[in-house]
Amino acid sequence: MDQLVASERYSPYRIFTAAEWAGFRDETPLTLTEDEVQRLSSMYEPIDIEEVRRIYLSLSRLLSAHVETSQTLFARRQVFFNASDAVKTPFIIGMAGSVAVGKSTTARILQELLKRWPSSPKVDLVTTDGFLYPNEVLRSENLMEKKGFPESYDVGALLRFLSAIKSGQRDVRAPLYSHLTYDVVPGEFVTIDRPDILIFEGLNVLQPRELPKDGRIVPFVSDFFDFSIYIDADPDLIHHWYITRFMRLRETAFRNPASFFHRYSQLSEDAALAIAEGLWHNINLKNLMENILPTRPRADLILRKGRDHLVEEVALRKL
Repeated sequence: MDQLVASERYSPYRIFTAAEWAGFRDETPLTLTEDEVQRLSSMYEPIDIEEVRRIYLSLSRLLSAHVETSQTLFARRQVFFNASDAVKTPFIIGMAGSVAVGKSTTARILQELLKRWPSSPKVDLVTTDGFLYPNEVLRSENLMEKKGFPESYDVGALLRFLSAIKSGQRDVRAPLYSHLTYDVVPGEFVTIDRPDILIFEGLNVLQPRELPKDGRIVPFVSDFFDFSIYIDADPDLIHHWYITRFMRLRETAFRNPASFFHRYSQLSEDAALAIAEGLWHNINLKNLMENILPTRPRADLILRKGRDHLVEEVALRKL
């Protein structure tokens, strides 16, 4: 049974074409300019202003309804508990999906749209990259070839961070990651101070853990989410996007001598292509099929992309 087939009787999702989804934006204003969209977009994960109008305005409107409902429920709980001094906790949006599928661009576009709601909420964005174990640790544990797999993350640190955010704590620190050095930056952090909304983006944020047999509470990262989004595409398309990005980076960022991948810029095109194919098949495709894709049915909303990174279908979990 494929629960993402619109005709599937037992699917927990409602399936919409991109054109149908675009109709739900109603009168939601487009608050981004074309130049801003281009700045937020990536040459490797392109989104144009028409795609924002077609897909992301409806998503912004939907999330506005969820945030408003969450705030109403919070207020009613305060009355229920006869409490007037509790700190309102952030609305957390989890965003999952494969490498090269466009999570980062989607997260940045969504962050800017949400910040520009009439209520001007404070919206922060954190990625799970900083919660990877440092390369030194990964090497010692023979996990460098599994970087990005669930076991390569400091799950305890992830859970402590999200628990602190949900508890309304001030100045919660997340480790900083450098894509240049391909490693966690020692002693560097980004500080998150009670946002109204937090977007938490990463490969495996919807990943469950093995359940204990004695009934003890074992929290999942996704337990802290109020809404979750999965960015989806056919693996063959993601493969093409990954290889294209790698070869472009070889001509740009990899040329920086400080880059962890600088050595690949010195190779012939054929040799670099062979490296990229090996990284895809031996690491990224394996991670996608074994760890990331199986979490797709746990998402509240799935954006399925077609060629050119354009969303072709939207699946929204039924209430």
